[in-house]
Parts: sequence; structure tokens; C-alpha cells
Amino acid sequence: MAYELATTLTDLKEYLKPLLEGETKVVAFDFETSPMEEWRGEKEAALDPHRADITGISLSIKPETGIYVPLLHQAGKNAEDIGGIMLFLSKEIFQNRQMIKVAHNLTFEAMFLYKYGVVLLPPVYDTIAAAQLTLKEEMGFRELKDSGLKTLVPTLFNVELPTYSEVTEGRYFDELDPEDYETVRYACADADFALRLYYRFNEWFDKFLPRHRFVCEEIESPTAVYTGIMKYNGI
Repeated sequence: MAYELATTLTDLKEYLKPLLEGETKVVAFDFETSPMEEWRGEKEAALDPHRADITGISLSIKPETGIYVPLLHQAGKNAEDIGGIMLFLSKEIFQNRQMIKVAHNLTFEAMFLYKYGVVLLPPVYDTIAAAQLTLKEEMGFRELKDSGLKTLVPTLFNVELPTYSEVTEGRYFDELDPEDYETVRYACADADFALRLYYRFNEWFDKFLPRHRFVCEEIESPTAVYTGIMKYNGI
């Protein structure tokens, strides 16, 4: 799998060139997050945008590829011009109504984007929502407990992904060196497999339950964005 590190806007644009030039219109993304200093050591703080920041962003526009942009790692080299990169991603990707933005648990990503003043605009696609609209077996749909990325990927792609705890070994993600390939591989895999799930689930919908694709794309996924905003606001 071709996973890369991007530390400049030029690097990022080079990887995204087919997307920016309209050769594809689908991009999957994922955030790695870590607690702010005053909340370090507090359980689950990394999942709360009021107590954590985005450590890095991974994106994938083609299966088996991905790019990781380190923003706030405490070790190794972070991206240059972080403000410029975030502005570019916000305007050209996250708020671009011509691109389909895919994430696994879109509520989480939308919640953190909202912290930075960015409302993720449709079209969007939540692969967790898609998972729950597809059959796990002949007579039963997947439940939320069956829809985690680390559960779906071995089942659907026969690939075992390392767990967060295995990669971090008790540390926060921002303590990992982004120039270490294992850091890049872990981060990029989440975006890469979210993209693969997008194509896999849509094939299933088109073959078996086309109306469920409509529900996922037009109802559940846009709702996930606003659920993230509501969660950020304490609702």
C-alpha cells in the first residue's frame, strides 16, 4: 500500500491532484486527535473537541493509497504552514459541494471541524451509517457494535489492522513521530479503508437495496454532520 507523509501544501496538492482536477470526486479523510496539555491523563479527553486538538489528518482518493499531514505532533516534524493547509482543506475539500467527503464516523470528524469554525458541507458519506444499512447475514442487519472499522476491515477485506493501543503503546498520538512509517501507516489506513468501504457498500446497495443508498447519502450522512455540531454544543 502506498502511504505517504505530506509536510508541505505542495506535497498535499500533488497527491490530491486527480481530485482537484476533477478526475475523481470522492475523498475519504480521518483525524487523529490528542488531548490538550491541561487534559492529558484524563480518560477519553482525546475524543472531546473541547479538550483535544487535531493531531493530524489523513486523506485517500484512491484505494490502497493515502497521505498523512502531521499538524501538532510533539515529536518529529510537523507540516509547514499549518494555517495555510487547514485553510486549503477547508475551502477546497471540506466545504466543496462538488466533492463527496467520506469518513468512518462522520459525526466525530464534523465535531472537530466545527471546533475550528468549519461546517462540513454535503455531499458527505458516513461509512458507519452505510454499514448499518447493509446485511451482516441473510436475515440480519449490522448493528453499531458490528460497524467499527477494526471489525469491518478484517471481515470484508481480510486485512487485520493494528489497534490504537498497539500503535501508541500507552502514549497519545501526538507523542508518535510522524516520520515513522508505522505512524503514517496507521493514520492513512483509516482513510484508505473508509474509501474502500464507500465503494464496497455502494456496490452492495446498487445490487440489493438501492433505496438504502439514498437513505445513507441523503439522510443518514448529512444528519451525522449536524449530530457532530450538536454534540460540540452540548446537545
